[in-house]
Amino acid sequence: MGKAKVKRASTTIDMTAMCDVSFLLLTFFVLTATARQPETLVVDTAPSYSEAKLPDGNLAVITVGDEGKVFFKMSDPNVRVQTLQQMSALYGVEFTPEEYAKFKNLEDFGVSIKALKALLAADQAERTAEKQKGIPVDSTMNASNELFAWVKQARLASAKILKDKAIEEGKDPDDIELMTVAIKADADEKFPSLNLIIETLRNQKQNKFSFVTGLKASDK
Repeated sequence: MGKAKVKRASTTIDMTAMCDVSFLLLTFFVLTATARQPETLVVDTAPSYSEAKLPDGNLAVITVGDEGKVFFKMSDPNVRVQTLQQMSALYGVEFTPEEYAKFKNLEDFGVSIKALKALLAADQAERTAEKQKGIPVDSTMNASNELFAWVKQARLASAKILKDKAIEEGKDPDDIELMTVAIKADADEKFPSLNLIIETLRNQKQNKFSFVTGLKASDK
């Protein structure tokens, strides 16, 4: 007796639910992602084998390149505002609430304290590295070394904010982590420019700092 033939039907998969989930995930990531603004002064860092990573928060980065130009960056927007308030009192340069709001969103800068008002008034497209002369820096602890003042006031502002937060949360304010300071230098930058920054940190007893480098492939 012959076998009965079973009629074969084509297999179909309904992908409607999968497409809905994919678009929901895509929408979620787009809405929750934070846009990272490009750095004003782009440098080509020296390579190294270290895979140690810098913290995402409570970080200050000193960038040096383009024949000695110095830029400064603070990761925490609240620290930026507090630091600018302290710098305003230190150098006698007053800023408006609108200028404080703009500085809060400013990723990095490379101008003197007196030229900062003009930088904040400029459009984003005009805040290029070519139009910023760099933060004044020398080997002294005087007012002429503005990088010294920026780093010191940023560390004080960060410590104050973290201590106030710890007190509000009922924690020990002495257990806070101090601000991490990192130097990001161009690989072709000459040593005297870099040495001024190192001496600036040492003059305020900031003997522990990091260097930002590119990851070098290991030799096999």
